[in-house]
Amino acid sequence: MNNIITAAELYPWCKIPYQKLENNPLLKVPFRLVKDTNEMGMIMARELADEISANNKAGKITRAIIPCGPACWYKPFTDLINNEKISLKNLVVFHMDECLDWQGMELPKKHPYSFRGFMEMHFYGPVLPGLSVPEENRKWLNGNNVNEIKSEIEKAPVDITYGGWGQDGHIAYNQARRHPFSHVTIDDVRNSTVRIQENNLDTIIALAQRTFGSAYQFVPPMSVTLGVKECLSARKVRLFSDTGAWKQTALRVALFGPLTPEYPITLCQEHSDALITATVATAGHPISENPDWELIY
Repeated sequence: MNNIITAAELYPWCKIPYQKLENNPLLKVPFRLVKDTNEMGMIMARELADEISANNKAGKITRAIIPCGPACWYKPFTDLINNEKISLKNLVVFHMDECLDWQGMELPKKHPYSFRGFMEMHFYGPVLPGLSVPEENRKWLNGNNVNEIKSEIEKAPVDITYGGWGQDGHIAYNQARRHPFSHVTIDDVRNSTVRIQENNLDTIIALAQRTFGSAYQFVPPMSVTLGVKECLSARKVRLFSDTGAWKQTALRVALFGPLTPEYPITLCQEHSDALITATVATAGHPISENPDWELIY
């Protein structure tokens, strides 16, 4: 299988207007379009709250893989939990990834890419103490507990994976492998598991542009992540993005492209209950908006 998506392959997927993505007959994975960040945040909050509430009523534990971001859903979620008195005592949260310094160590909690610091403040902090997730149910990833977290996930099925995708279609930090002497197949990506890794240069550049005014020097060079195997092991997989331009092409590949390790998100096509959701700003594409362009490919 060719790992490289060519411009000729990309062009017909990218020229589809965003208004024609939902229910497109060529879709390989279900897609939902939402207006903006606020609408997406409310959907994310409501759907996870309903999942937890239904399991609570059935006397079941909810096991969820949860990302740091998009940030739009934290306040709606914690508001729903507090206002509707939904207990999170039986919620087990597997945090899907974490950034690390060059030695594979955790970042200071006030670093903008300390996912633990951000989640403690915005996901856990606002929940009323009587409803909050117990400390022992918060499964944080770091450079020293890879095997422990892997074993915890293997103990029982995961109910739901929430997540986003990167500029190369990475789920969690399962980036497309770009090492010149070490290549992976789609089977390798499908079976990838919890691990520490160096971040790709394109990931570092994307995060630098997003957060640090393109100062790549401040972007953490390493990360620890759940593998695609863990992320897609859940009964439901729900991926969301409101980030806009840097996710647009990966979205089109996910919806219409072949399975390829160049875009790990394409493996969602194999899942029996996956749904990708994007805002209008993320679902659009410059090629679809400029039909008079004469491109060479």
